[in-house]
Amino acid sequence: MKLLEDRIREDGQVLGADVLKVDNFLNHQIDPDLMMALGEEFHRRFADAPITKILTVESSGIAPALAAGMAFHVPVVFARKHKSLTLKDNLYTATVYSFTKKTSNEISISKKFLSADDNVLIIDDFLANGQAVEGLIEIIGQAQATLSGVGIVIEKTFQKGRQLLDERQIHVESLARIAAFENGQVVFAPEA
Repeated sequence: MKLLEDRIREDGQVLGADVLKVDNFLNHQIDPDLMMALGEEFHRRFADAPITKILTVESSGIAPALAAGMAFHVPVVFARKHKSLTLKDNLYTATVYSFTKKTSNEISISKKFLSADDNVLIIDDFLANGQAVEGLIEIIGQAQATLSGVGIVIEKTFQKGRQLLDERQIHVESLARIAAFENGQVVFAPEA
């Protein structure tokens, strides 16, 4: 998606060999117009799927997931990383390792928001090693819901996440695919 690639070139910041900071428009400060364009693009790419719920992990996946939910006119459910007084019982849970934070979190979703009747589209901000998506897939399995696909804003093709999903024959659509970081610049891969 050219609009997204242009924004990454303009405002993304490469940190080291494998981290892209996009806090100017995606995961700290959010560009609502860009999010709406991303939501419409996910809708276009998954238009034939009978989506009933959009699923993501807090917090960086919420903005693009909400935009997709608006385009599909379906509810958006996000897995919480931290338990609270209001979310402690009757949960689906999975353990997810965060590459950028170097920690594991137990993510959870209330059972009242996901059921065997749901056709779920996972939306997330990044696909790198695939841990967040794997955790969400585990939760979808616990709910006996149907996974209709995975929509990713930015995929790092040089990490193993996409390979794991391809091996499971999961329909994945990434709006920007990064092949490498070279000399502080982003090198984009062709669309899959």
